[in-house]
Amino acid sequence: MVDILPKVAPEEHRLEPELKVCDPEKTDHTVDMEGWRIMKIMAELVEGFGLLRKYRLTASIYGTARMTFNDKVYADAERLAGYLAKSGFAIITGGAGGIMRSANKGAFEAGGQSVGLNIRLPQEQGGNKFVTEEMTFNYFFTRRVMLAFASEVYIFFPGGYGTLDEFFEILTLVQTNKIKRLPIVCVGRDYWDPLVDYMKKVLLEKNKAIDPEDLELFVVVDTPEEAYEQILKLVKC
Repeated sequence: MVDILPKVAPEEHRLEPELKVCDPEKTDHTVDMEGWRIMKIMAELVEGFGLLRKYRLTASIYGTARMTFNDKVYADAERLAGYLAKSGFAIITGGAGGIMRSANKGAFEAGGQSVGLNIRLPQEQGGNKFVTEEMTFNYFFTRRVMLAFASEVYIFFPGGYGTLDEFFEILTLVQTNKIKRLPIVCVGRDYWDPLVDYMKKVLLEKNKAIDPEDLELFVVVDTPEEAYEQILKLVKC
């Protein structure tokens, strides 16, 4: 009978697979650093949840840290935050400039609670002066956990990669039932309608990558007044 089984090379003749990336050496110092990092992450989560526990009714406002959009975008964020603050919402932002500064300013000048959850970056991202309480994080993901679990409503203004990343992360968490379904309100039709059109035509109709009801997880409005009306209607206290 002909042996058709593949020949297995003796142990001493087998070749190790060639590594396509480096094989970093784990040292005691590396292990110590990893343990320290884990402790630091835990400390940030504990401190963050401790801070947020103080606030009963909260709204997370997301948007660009830059000042490159039309002035109306920032004025709308300030106005909406003022409306919400006067209705008893604590306003939670990323604590930096742009939309975050505008939202904190609106809440602060309305006499409300204005919280900034900032991030420490190599190019230092300074906080803004319109916060009544703030915390600075070392890690994006711990900060995002705080923003995601802080609120009774998520409000998105125009922004860049970071804003869109946060928007889709919140949508995914709600879609997969990892967090309870809360209102998601997007402000500014000129900015959001093209993205919604892409989601309908490419994600839903062409590729069936989402379900029709996934497009009902958020609402798009055009003015702070519309957003405020939707929030009061959707938030269940």
